Amino acid sequence: MAAYIDHTNVDCTDAYALSRWWQSVLDYREDPEDPNEPGHEECLIFSADGRHRLLFIEVPDAKQGKNRLHFDLRPTEGTRDEEVARVIELGATVVDDRRHADGTGWAVLADPEGNEFCVLRGKADL
Repeated sequence: MAAYIDHTNVDCTDAYALSRWWQSVLDYREDPEDPNEPGHEECLIFSADGRHRLLFIEVPDAKQGKNRLHFDLRPTEGTRDEEVARVIELGATVVDDRRHADGTGWAVLADPEGNEFCVLRGKADL
């Protein structure tokens, strides 16, 4: 027997706003039969192939401390630095820049609610 991960939960204070932000970052979709709307306490988005799902759930407490689990993003097009610039333009903030002059390394950013994630090098960087 084995199990599989049905979806990843992200605790947040505004499920709709954060799901829309990550939807833009990841080019994910929502269920047209059950669309996410402002005021929903739970908002689900999923990858184009439906294999990965993120569920944003409103909780009463704000984020505290460092994430124990985070996303490592790899650009599907373009370079790591272009992806970092794109997500900053969408509202991410830089937490720790671990990029090196030789092109190696990664950048640690935070989404609008402070959840950290990393941007790794893409195929265009190799």
